[in-house]
Amino acid sequence: MTYSEVLQAARGCSGPYCKACPVCNGRACGSSMPGPGAKGTGTVAVRNYEAWQSIRLDLDTICENKPVDTRYTFFGQQYDLPVFAGPVGATKLHYGEKYDDQAYNSILVPACAQAGIAAFTGDGTDPAVFTAAARAIGASGGKGIPTVKPWDRNTLFSKLDEAKAAGAQVIAMDIDAAGLPFLKGLQPPAGSKTVAELREIVEYAEVPFLIKGVMTVKGARKALEAGAAGIVVSNHGGRVLDGVPATAEVLPAIADAVRDQMVILVDGGIRSGVDVCKALALGADGVLIGRPVSHAAIGDMEHGVETYLRKIQLELKETMALAGCKTIKDITRDMVVCGF
Repeated sequence: MTYSEVLQAARGCSGPYCKACPVCNGRACGSSMPGPGAKGTGTVAVRNYEAWQSIRLDLDTICENKPVDTRYTFFGQQYDLPVFAGPVGATKLHYGEKYDDQAYNSILVPACAQAGIAAFTGDGTDPAVFTAAARAIGASGGKGIPTVKPWDRNTLFSKLDEAKAAGAQVIAMDIDAAGLPFLKGLQPPAGSKTVAELREIVEYAEVPFLIKGVMTVKGARKALEAGAAGIVVSNHGGRVLDGVPATAEVLPAIADAVRDQMVILVDGGIRSGVDVCKALALGADGVLIGRPVSHAAIGDMEHGVETYLRKIQLELKETMALAGCKTIKDITRDMVVCGF
């Protein structure tokens, strides 16, 4: 299937909320929750997408004529692209009845590994979701990042034990889920963590630990103080707090503050290889892409994921070639002009 055909197939089985749009820009789903929309006004997901479109890249073809290399090394593992599949949970609720979370991750994790990248996997109130995701990552040689919610201490440590036993080489926590009602209502309650609490979690993990959901320089420095190996600049696709900035808007300042001290990834509205290049130019080491990868998996399983990722890689290679970049390290801030 072509990517257009994959999307067409996804539209036939993606439920009543997700439209599997040709460009996933947040407009059609708006504030649909359940569904893949954003919270409140539904404008944050739109803002994420539009911020990347407002950035301009410099054209520079007066350079050496060499092949473009998009390979990226992430905590000792080499990948074909500086791109990761973002964590997605409650797939039946948001994306239709075709796959539950366990089935979705059993497709996503090996598909990403075969395509030369890694998947972040989601978590949920059903413990089987995290267990199955960790096992899928283990079966793929540790190429995947299990992502835990900010549970209470005992639940967290139990999940970290599962991830380590499965052979996960990097673990993440989406701290930006701290305000979600289903976490606050648990006993004991889950949610926000202090720097001291995060430090204990990071030390217990015993592998590089990433904190997802950082949107300020202050937050990045707190993550660094807690010992995190990296952060994901993310507003959870606008699904946790309305009215926040786009991730592209806050990325440069965060990168300037901590880039030489920790890995910086970013998500939110990144939809093409051109967007990937812009994110790297603004200071990210890599990016996460969520909804479009889900569409690809729903539309044509492993083949859909591979089709979408090859599209992203070709776009990135072409962009790099026309911007005078032969390797990922050649992508620099002076290549872009921001419209915000």
